[in-house]
Amino acid sequence: MNNNGNNGIVDNARIAIIGLGYVGLPLAIEFGKKYDVLGFDINVDRVQELSEGKDRTQEANIADLTHVIGLKKDKKKKGLHFSSDKEDLRNYNTFIVTVPTPIDQFKAPDLTPLIKASQMLGSVLKTGDVVIYESTVYPGCTEEDCVPVLEKVSGLKFNKDFFAGYSPERINPGDKINTLTKIKKVTSGSTAEIASRVDDLYRSIIDAGTHKAPSIKVAEASKAIENAQRDVNISFVNELALIFDKIGIDTNDVIEAAGTKWNFLKYKPGLVGGHCIGVDPYYLAHKAESLGYHPEVILSGRRVNDNMGQFVADKVVKLMINKDHKIKGSKALIMGFTFKENCPDVRNTRVVDIYHELEQFGLQVDIYDPWADAAEVAHEYNMHILNKLDENVVYDAIVVAVAHNEFLSFDYQKYKRNNAVIFDTKACLDRSLVDARL
Repeated sequence: MNNNGNNGIVDNARIAIIGLGYVGLPLAIEFGKKYDVLGFDINVDRVQELSEGKDRTQEANIADLTHVIGLKKDKKKKGLHFSSDKEDLRNYNTFIVTVPTPIDQFKAPDLTPLIKASQMLGSVLKTGDVVIYESTVYPGCTEEDCVPVLEKVSGLKFNKDFFAGYSPERINPGDKINTLTKIKKVTSGSTAEIASRVDDLYRSIIDAGTHKAPSIKVAEASKAIENAQRDVNISFVNELALIFDKIGIDTNDVIEAAGTKWNFLKYKPGLVGGHCIGVDPYYLAHKAESLGYHPEVILSGRRVNDNMGQFVADKVVKLMINKDHKIKGSKALIMGFTFKENCPDVRNTRVVDIYHELEQFGLQVDIYDPWADAAEVAHEYNMHILNKLDENVVYDAIVVAVAHNEFLSFDYQKYKRNNAVIFDTKACLDRSLVDARL
């Protein structure tokens, strides 16, 4: 790590993190170990929770969280405190924006949180301040969409009175090994000097080092293609799963065989959700289409991946019919709701596709997930999930949608009828237990 402070932003940085979710909170904690940091969120309940040293996302190391809060309470120049009061932002000179960048019902970028955050910052911006965006966007968004808002609201001139940077987030929710400081950070700035200052700032907390991109647009594009590349690769094996299902062979067997060659990439089929992979390709496609180019590969990959939930549900129903189940009124259990294993993150989960499709067939569907917050699921999806199963209820079909550790040793025999169907979307169970898998 290097903290040379040769240009002010490092030694004199007073940092405000805007948005305290999966991305913002780990940043606030790490910066709080060395700097005066304000964690800002418009959610009053979230601010109160964090002020008490609690974190519902389970991304924070609670010992680190309480430590940096304690530094601030000791009235030291470094440490972290939280606020939802916009006026508190006026005491800071470096703002890092980590608000969500979702897509709308038409799969177009929804910049509403980003624009509102920029409007708010514009109202407190001062001469010499730097605004760094981490939210995933399409190339050009920072300078073409966000900066004009900052200029208009603040009345200040970009690259004269205030400056901008972009450093794409690379948080992997639920991953306790590849954490913030262990992942190399891409940085950029609106001028050469600011790019170096932003790079110095991040390099002071990132053990893995940084990569200074030549422009903000390059940094933005790097994030977009990271996830688009993974999405396309997964869509390829998902399409293979559809083909091999018709042939009557197991996709994972094929992948294991092909994987014996050193340069074969062993991607696995499955549902593709979450805050990045299932969303970011649409941002890149949106930018391409605005420039008159229709991206074929990116969007075709999205279409394949978006249809996997329907395929799983259809396959389950076919298997049930083969076992002489009466479909309408049968009971189905979906194991897992989060978008990935061993984390509570339910953003853009594609488990909802399996649920809705099974319901349309007339099945009574329960969802069990000990990790997901039932209140959050009810608020975001208007759906009810179980954090605990009724031991007296058995099911005609069980779909393993998420490979939580709890599900690997789960007593499936206890909750299934004698001729129930078990479909393993994650290929995580012993093959003798299941009727089919992706």
